[in-house]
Amino acid sequence: MPSLTLPYVPHYVAAPPSKETLEYADLAIIDISKADTEEGRTALAIEVREALLDHGFFYVVNHGYSQDQTDRIFDIADLPFSAVSDSEKQIYAGTMKQSGSYQGYKLRQYWHIGAGIRDQLEHYNINRDVTKRGHPETLRPLLPEIKEFSKYNHFNVLHPLLRLIARSLELPEETLVNIHDYDAVGETYVRFMKYYPRTEEEETKTKKVWLKGHTDFGSITILWSQPVAGLQIMTPGGKWRWVRHIENALVVNAGDALDFLTGGYYKGTIHRVVKPPEDQENYPRLGVFYFVMPNDDVKLVPMVESQVLQRVGIHRRCVDSEAPMMEQWRKARTSAYGQSELENGKEKGVEQEVLNGVLVKHYN
Repeated sequence: MPSLTLPYVPHYVAAPPSKETLEYADLAIIDISKADTEEGRTALAIEVREALLDHGFFYVVNHGYSQDQTDRIFDIADLPFSAVSDSEKQIYAGTMKQSGSYQGYKLRQYWHIGAGIRDQLEHYNINRDVTKRGHPETLRPLLPEIKEFSKYNHFNVLHPLLRLIARSLELPEETLVNIHDYDAVGETYVRFMKYYPRTEEEETKTKKVWLKGHTDFGSITILWSQPVAGLQIMTPGGKWRWVRHIENALVVNAGDALDFLTGGYYKGTIHRVVKPPEDQENYPRLGVFYFVMPNDDVKLVPMVESQVLQRVGIHRRCVDSEAPMMEQWRKARTSAYGQSELENGKEKGVEQEVLNGVLVKHYN
């Protein structure tokens, strides 16, 4: 019989949760286990709709992964940073600007943050097809686990959420599932990310902002909650509020693709990353994500067949004939982020650029 013993991975010890008094966003908590029944799906569709309209961010609990399984994936997530040499990282560096793909490493100091300061974070991105490119030696024995983690996110978390969103739009349940095909060509990927503490000079020059306010360019982002505070969202009233850590919960948010597809009904929420509170400022911040995009060949036009969208009105970001395909949009956003020259926008504290004929804003 094959061995059931998993490869040894050192345990990653995360920081204790912050005890600082922070202004947290009041986000909905979605119990995804209730989607097992018709009655539960009906109720959850309303909850998801309200959560997306209120903040565009919400928590998911009871997703089926145990705390031990979550701890294991965070142990694995640390390896690309703690167990791979700088020289080997260079071999597997991504070619974001050239290819518009985040596969591989995004190394430190690639993005310009502001005032001449560059970022102090690394991330390693693994396409749901883990064979699309090579991986560092230390990760190779773990690829089967990473692949299963990707599939779990896709089929056990994403698909139920997409069905609920489709219901909320009065569309057939499989409408969004069908354009987020696990086996289709696309860039949906697992991301492991590690933020490192910065110098006082860097914090002062950037006003403690580690990543400027932005929207994600995919449809849905699934973030596995971790204890080091830093993520903030912009509320409808224009205030920055912290996202609270909930043990073994997921933090889910909408992105540009869902905004395009719903004609602005479900907008991508602006969020940023800032310096952690004082009692966590010396800890690195390790993140685990599942970034979701529609299939590359999906044209990002509103789903006009939705009776909901017809009733509320459709607000396009560009005319349908000029709307980008998902492949065009993700490549444009990936190649430009942190590299392009931004112009000052009309709003205070906002910089902007135009990609594929669509205005993209960045918030300081």
